[in-house]
Amino acid sequence: MKTKKSIILLSSGLDSAVSLALLKDSHNIKLALTFDYGQRAAKKELEASKKLCDYYQIEQKILSINWLKDITKTSLLNEEENVPTPQVDELDNFDKSSQSAQNVWIPNRNGLFLNIAASFADADEFTHIIFGANKEEGTTFPDNTQEFMDRINKTFEYSTLQQPKVIAPLIGFDKTEIVKKALEINFPFELIQSCYFSKEKHCGKCESCIRLKRALINNNAEDILGKIFE
Repeated sequence: MKTKKSIILLSSGLDSAVSLALLKDSHNIKLALTFDYGQRAAKKELEASKKLCDYYQIEQKILSINWLKDITKTSLLNEEENVPTPQVDELDNFDKSSQSAQNVWIPNRNGLFLNIAASFADADEFTHIIFGANKEEGTTFPDNTQEFMDRINKTFEYSTLQQPKVIAPLIGFDKTEIVKKALEINFPFELIQSCYFSKEKHCGKCESCIRLKRALINNNAEDILGKIFE
């Protein structure tokens, strides 16, 4: 049996960062891949992901794939479009969440990122690829589901020699449960960048921020709010 050696897709958001904290030792994470694809938050994401890699003492590669910006009008890349700013009571409304998901959808992003990671895995004998898929986002983003991972793992059986296994430790967790797990391991929330914007602190208004804020409040972690939100 091969000794575990893993790559992680690290955006610096809550989900990928907590996945790193949870599996760093058990899955021998040696490399983080962070992508600059022209997203609004690129500057802060790159800064935050570097801090996370320094904190957990793993190597990082930053990969530029800016052509993604040329083929989509999503609000995460196109500053002429408005980023969704839902109310808390709209987060669990499937119709509202689906509309928001379409607004921020980036064509085949997770599929592309995982295939790039698979190339690294195939070249250097990595056994696992880790990413931050979770149950809450899986309700509206099909590339955050177990079914998606099952299909891409089957693909890698044919497209790679190493046949790395894609895993997501938070696939069965919603944001409240993820924050609970993070609090249990004393995770450094001040290092993350979950906001859709590249501001000094999280805006507190975009959907990603609203979901994070709700999860913190649900865990009675209001003291963290002032540290990371405007």
